[in-house]
Amino acid sequence: MTRDAGRPLRADAQRNRDKILAAAVRVFTEEGLDAHFERVAREAGVGTGTLYRNFPTRETLIEAAYRNEVALLCDAVPGLLAAMTPSEALRAWTRRFIDYATAKLGMADALRAVVASGTNPYADSHEMIQAALSSLMEAGTAAGTIRSDISATDMFAALAGIALTSARPEQRAQAERLLDLILDGLEPVPPRLREK
Repeated sequence: MTRDAGRPLRADAQRNRDKILAAAVRVFTEEGLDAHFERVAREAGVGTGTLYRNFPTRETLIEAAYRNEVALLCDAVPGLLAAMTPSEALRAWTRRFIDYATAKLGMADALRAVVASGTNPYADSHEMIQAALSSLMEAGTAAGTIRSDISATDMFAALAGIALTSARPEQRAQAERLLDLILDGLEPVPPRLREK
């Protein structure tokens, strides 16, 4: 039996759920569809009964783990903007985006199985990520640290390109260099250079 979606979880139950979702991402990234629920439970430090109460099927666990990764990525924006300048927040968030893309790539087979079961784990994820990125870009534009002629849609396309070509863990150094290249290109062009 799964929990009532309308009722908030107790703090300890929420911690267990969060640990299960984080462990599921790691395990499905490493083992794909061959991953066992028992390993996810062991990695999370919970019993298999706790795991099954929260996620009775492999598909519900994979979908929840993926959706949680999207939520963590998007929910980070207000905290980053509160703690850093807009440019620093954008730079930090793009690193998180590559972490998200790496996890998504690692879980690709598992996510395909969820789609094949008739569920769409990707519903709303593009819009959520686009909105998070828009908040960062708008803050940078308002602060004058990001060019106003580059849209969040442009930036998302650039990030998607990096994710497609460099999201594997062994490509992280390349992804970091490409992110720096793009982020440096967002800086406003000094007037003296515009005139040349």
